[in-house]
Amino acid sequence: MATPSQHDLRLQFRELLERDECFFTASTFDPMSARIAADLGFEVGILGGSVASLQVLAAPDFALITLSEFVEQATRIGRVARLPIIADADHGYGNALNVMRTIVELERAGVAALTIEDTLLPAKYGRKSTDLVPLEEGVGKIEAALEARIDPDMAIFARTNAGVLSTADAIARAKAYERAGADGICMVGIDDFEHLESIAEHLSVPLMLVTYDNPELRDRERLARAGVRVVVNGHAAYFAAIKATYDCLREQRGIAEGNLNASELSTRYSTLEENREWARRYMDVKE
Repeated sequence: MATPSQHDLRLQFRELLERDECFFTASTFDPMSARIAADLGFEVGILGGSVASLQVLAAPDFALITLSEFVEQATRIGRVARLPIIADADHGYGNALNVMRTIVELERAGVAALTIEDTLLPAKYGRKSTDLVPLEEGVGKIEAALEARIDPDMAIFARTNAGVLSTADAIARAKAYERAGADGICMVGIDDFEHLESIAEHLSVPLMLVTYDNPELRDRERLARAGVRVVVNGHAAYFAAIKATYDCLREQRGIAEGNLNASELSTRYSTLEENREWARRYMDVKE
């Protein structure tokens, strides 16, 4: 089977957005996982920022991966992918000018779509990345992203955290990004269908949700009726790969079975402890 062109994959993704259906993403963290996902019938994949950080650096999600490193991984995937790939481009790696560079590089890498979030990054060490930039700055980033895009069929989603905003403020942000020209709105922190629908009824662009497999948001038909076209449930495939690698190598060494799960293994073998020590030493972090 011939590998589709990058432009054809972007058109495929645009067609998904136009359908009255909701599609769940595959976690595609390297070329092989992208090929597997396509062969299994997934309509769309996603390269997550946190997963890329682990895959490329063995580093936790502390905004340590650089644009060039992320783009290199996206390029490897884009070179052979047979399904559209969404890139989690975090906050665009800086201000509006950095966002423009991010768009140029990821478009060349071959992604079909990407998300630019309004989170204030890097976050203060040791806390969740839930502080948001001012709305005007977030709008400026989306406008800059659209200006930098060459292929209009590459979709640009504006991402915000509805879980740290009032419903009214979440609506205001989403509508402002829609007016700025975003092809869709990506939201995290949606609690349930009541929360989703109270926001979605004010929007007319396609929606993407990052749900982390929230059991309150599993009804695909209801998601589709609310305008949700893409759902990211997390990156279980990557963590399963960590677990499988550990178990394979452990068995080869004749080591008795351990009781660490995939999440615990990713913590144990990432550079989390080194970064904690460096934060204590160089940033006076006490935790």
